[in-house]
Amino acid sequence: MDFKDKIVVVTGGAAGIGKTICEEFRKAGATVCIIDKEENDYFVGDIADEITLKSFANKVIADNGKVDCIINNAMLSRGGIQNCSYEDFNYVLRVGISAPYMLAKLFANHFGEGASIVNISSSRDRMSQPNTESYTAAKGGLATLTHAMAVSLAGKVRVNSISPGWIDTAFTIYKGADADQHPAGRVGNPLDIANMVLYLCSDKAGFITGENICIDGGMTRQMIYNNDFGWTLNTNN
Repeated sequence: MDFKDKIVVVTGGAAGIGKTICEEFRKAGATVCIIDKEENDYFVGDIADEITLKSFANKVIADNGKVDCIINNAMLSRGGIQNCSYEDFNYVLRVGISAPYMLAKLFANHFGEGASIVNISSSRDRMSQPNTESYTAAKGGLATLTHAMAVSLAGKVRVNSISPGWIDTAFTIYKGADADQHPAGRVGNPLDIANMVLYLCSDKAGFITGENICIDGGMTRQMIYNNDFGWTLNTNN
């Protein structure tokens, strides 16, 4: 897949999955514009802040004149019902939902031909662990924002989302139960996500929009019952 002369925006691109996405786009010839609170080679800032988003968008447009791909990857968690305040809950929503929405608006008149947005959601958009409401709500909202924007931007931008499962950002090789519990037989790594991001942004995916693709090694398709595969419910936890 050739992304020569393409301008790619990646939020949260300084580390983890975002960093690998940036690396793969650069290998394919793209110019990558990162925004992250962590130090990086393009723009340091908090995407939860509207003024910061506007400054970033103005810089990208001034530097490049267009945007071909936006990868909304940045995210965090501040817990849930047990410990997450109203302010923290809304901060997570600003990062996970409001920022992707605003970036689409800010770049609305500057998308290149065949433009694409890929939102990085999570398999938490369909399943949860206790005390994860801030993260889960934002990821669920991002998945539904995806198909709304796909319809609103029809003919101009394709919009899709990816829902990763367990992705080890250090590329650790797991053995035993951690790997075997996955129908695919292993824990995921950032390349599993980056490869799909590049595919969805390419011409090869030209007939795909408004879709969510879960990349979790099959975990969300596996039914688990008490005493199945050695798993036993302990209600004391």
